[in-house]
Amino acid sequence: MTPTVFTRERLIRFSDCDPAGIVFYPQYFVMFNGLVEDWFNEALDINYAALIAERRIGLPTVRLEVDFKSVSRLGDSVLLSLQVERLGSRSLTLGLECRSQHDELRVKVRQVIVTTSLVTHASVEIPSDVRAGIARHAAVVQ
Repeated sequence: MTPTVFTRERLIRFSDCDPAGIVFYPQYFVMFNGLVEDWFNEALDINYAALIAERRIGLPTVRLEVDFKSVSRLGDSVLLSLQVERLGSRSLTLGLECRSQHDELRVKVRQVIVTTSLVTHASVEIPSDVRAGIARHAAVVQ
């Protein structure tokens, strides 16, 4: 199965940048977290806020691999993308990218997210509705 790619265009704003006028690197993590929230809400049809606040399922990042390839500047329009590389029973691995409108790779991320109980803070099985939604987009389901 070929994984689907979820994308969003994003304008680089003043609040994203350091005094040199380029994206301050932690801001990419904020952008990618927003992309994950949008993916849950729109592609998976799972209310991200309700998953956390009402169902008390956490989605902490337990591993990040990041390559910063090129700078993004104030006013740039970039394309953020997400695809599922692996879906396990309690975790998923995402491939995330930020590219310029001319397809120049700016940032490449591999992120592992684990589902946890926000009551006990222990890892839990991915809820069946969440797992089904993710499985529709995954390259590897285990």
